[in-house]
This record gives sequence, C-alpha cells and structure tokens, in this order.
Amino acid sequence: MSNGAVAVDSATQQEIQILAGRVMTQIAQLFSARGIQPDAVQQQMLTSHVRAMALRSVTGEALPEVEAGLFEDISSDSMQLAQQVVDLFGNLPLEETWLLSVHFEVAKNAE
Repeated sequence: MSNGAVAVDSATQQEIQILAGRVMTQIAQLFSARGIQPDAVQQQMLTSHVRAMALRSVTGEALPEVEAGLFEDISSDSMQLAQQVVDLFGNLPLEETWLLSVHFEVAKNAE
C-alpha cells in the first residue's frame, strides 16, 4: 500500500534544496518590494511549503484534490503574487497558486 509519497535520493534532495532556496530568494525580493514582512512563524511555514512545492516540481508528485471555493476570500493581489512564484517552478498546477496565496494573504494582513 502506498501513501503517494515519492522516495528521493540524495542528489534529488539537493536539487530540491537548491530550487527551494532560489524560490525563497525570489519571494524575499517580492516581499521587500511590497513591504510585506512575515513574522518568524509565517516565514517558517512558507519555507516548509516552498520546499514541498519544490519536491512536487522535481518528482512530479501530485497534490491531493483542492476545492477552488476555499480560496474565494483571498485578495487578487495575494493570488497574483502566488502565481508569480508558482510560475518560477514552471511545472506546477493552478492549485499550488491557491494554496500558496494563503501564506501571502496572512503575511500581508499581519502588518
């Protein structure tokens, strides 16, 4: 029985780390340009999520089904920012944008 997780070797782990680091650098630049300052917990959660996105990007592991309606209250600004980040990966589905947008919305509203 499989839980859907993908086993990764050390070379793949390194590729995931490099990709996640590059994307986190881009996110820091986007946040700086918009004056968004996540707190330590928000930053840790975002970093964890980006690592998971990098894993899915590298391994092709799929997300579980996500309902679009859950994200109706997310601002268009947060959604656009999330889409910019998802586009950096080049191979992730729209649902990744929805999930990532929550991190941006929370960080923006905490200011």
